[in-house]
Amino acid sequence: MTPVSNILSGWGLWIALVGACLGTYFCRAIGVTLSQRINQDSEIFRWLAAVTYAMVAALTVRLIVMPLGLMSSVPLWVRILICVLSIAVMMSKPTRRLVPALLTGTILMISYGIIR
Repeated sequence: MTPVSNILSGWGLWIALVGACLGTYFCRAIGVTLSQRINQDSEIFRWLAAVTYAMVAALTVRLIVMPLGLMSSVPLWVRILICVLSIAVMMSKPTRRLVPALLTGTILMISYGIIR
C-alpha cells in the first residue's frame, strides 16, 4: 500500500457519508428555492403522484404475494386474510382509521407467529 492509501483507508466511509449528505442537502436546498415557483396542481405533479402511489401499491402487493424471510413461512391465505381485515378496519372510517388498521395487521401477524 502506498502512504496515501494508508492515510485514506479509514476515511473512505466518512468521505462517502459527507459526500452523500452534501448531495442530499444540496438537492433539498434547490427544492426549497424552487418551491415558490412550482404549481402543485400541474399535470407533471399529478403524474408523479400517480406513479408514486402505483409504486407503493406494487411493493405492497409484492410483499404480500412474494415475501422474503420469515413472512414467506406464513401461508398466502393467512396474509391475504390479515390484509382484508386491516382494510376493513380502514374502510370503517377512513379519516381516522390508518393507525388502527396498521395495528390490526401488525397484531394479527404477530399473533399468528406466536400461535404457530
